[in-house]
Amino acid sequence: MENRYLTDALREDLKKKMVFIGGPRQVGKTTLARLLAEEYQHHVYLNWDNPKHKVQITSLQWPPATECLLFDEIHKYDKWKNLIKGIWDTRSNKEKILVTGSSRLDIYRRSGDSLLGRYHYHVLHPFTLRELNGFFPGLDMPPPCHDLHCDQSGEQLAELFRFGGFPEPLLEGSERTLLRWQNERFERIFREDIRDSEKIRSLSQVELLGALLPGRVASPLSLSSMSEDVQTSPKSVISWMDLLCRNYYCFRVMPYHHRLERALKKESKYYLWDWSEVESEGPRFENMIASHLLKFCDFYVYAFGIKARLWYLRDRQGREVDFLVTWGDTPWFMVECKLKGVPTRPLSYFSERLDVDRKFLVTMDESQHYLDKKTDVHVLPASRFLMALI
Repeated sequence: MENRYLTDALREDLKKKMVFIGGPRQVGKTTLARLLAEEYQHHVYLNWDNPKHKVQITSLQWPPATECLLFDEIHKYDKWKNLIKGIWDTRSNKEKILVTGSSRLDIYRRSGDSLLGRYHYHVLHPFTLRELNGFFPGLDMPPPCHDLHCDQSGEQLAELFRFGGFPEPLLEGSERTLLRWQNERFERIFREDIRDSEKIRSLSQVELLGALLPGRVASPLSLSSMSEDVQTSPKSVISWMDLLCRNYYCFRVMPYHHRLERALKKESKYYLWDWSEVESEGPRFENMIASHLLKFCDFYVYAFGIKARLWYLRDRQGREVDFLVTWGDTPWFMVECKLKGVPTRPLSYFSERLDVDRKFLVTMDESQHYLDKKTDVHVLPASRFLMALI
C-alpha cells in the first residue's frame, strides 16, 4: 500500500517541524517514512545500524542540495538528541527531517527532552478496518463529541480478526507466516528491545509474564495473582507491566473516574497490540475493538491535540461496560463487545449516570443491526462500527 492513515498528517507537519514516528515493531514505520522522503527529489536515508551511514551521521556528511533527511534507528546513538537538535538549528537548506526507529524511540524521547518545540510526534498503529478498506482521515478539526457515522460496511473483517493488523501477516493471509512472525516478534521485543532499554536481571520472568498475557486480556488484571504465577513481588509485576507497555507489547485501559488519582488505584485492563495472539474468540474480539478505539483516540491526540482517552467502566457492584471514550473531561460514547448478544443493563445504568447518549453494542453477527427502543442502544456489526473510526 502506498498510503497509510497518517500520511497526510505527517506530510503537513513536516512542512513546519521535524516529525518523529514511533510505534510497535514491524508496523511499517520505516516504509511510511521512506515513502514520504521520496516525495522530495533530493532526499537522504541514513540508518544507524549501517556502519557507513553511522559515519555520515556523526560527521554530518550529505549532499548540500538535500531537501529531506530520514534518520532510522538513530536513537541507538547516546547523543542523538543533541545531534538532531544541532542539525535542525543550523540547517542551511531548510531540510525536512524525519526520525523513526523501533519502539524505544518514545522511551528515549521522553527522557530529558531537549528537542521540545522542534518536532511533532506520531504513533503509527496497525491496520484497522477503515484503513484496510482504503479510507483515510482528513485534517479538518472535528466538532466536540460528534456523532459516529456507522452507515457503511467494510470488507475483510474476518481476515483482520484472524491475522491481526500488522502488515506482514495480514497482507499475506497465511497461517504459516502468522505463527512464524509471532514467534520472531515476541523474541525481538523481549530479547532486544526490553533487554537494551532496561537492565532486567530476570528476563525469563518478564518473558513468562508476556506469555501469560494473551490469556488474561479483556478482564481487569489482578497484579497480585500475576505475581504468584510469575513468582515475584507485585511491585516487580507493576514495573514489568509498565515496561511491556512502553515497548508496545501491550497497552493499558484504566477504569474511568473523574478523579484520575482514584482510577490509578483500581485494576486496569491490558490488551495486546497484536490481537491475533489471543486464542479465545471472545477476548480476541474485545481486544480488536480496543485496538481500533485506541488508534482512534491517538489520532485525535497527535493530529489535533484533542485529549481523547479510552477507559472501561466498572463499579463496586460489578456492573461493567467494556469501553468509554472521553473528549477532554466529557464522556463521549460507550461500547460493549459481544460475538453475539443483546444490550446489557450496565449500558443503560452508566448512560444515565454519566449522561452519555451514544451507546453501542458491537457484535460479529452481520444480521444484528437495529436500535433497541427500550435501552436506546445501537446494536450493529463490527463491520459497520469500525468503519466509523480511523
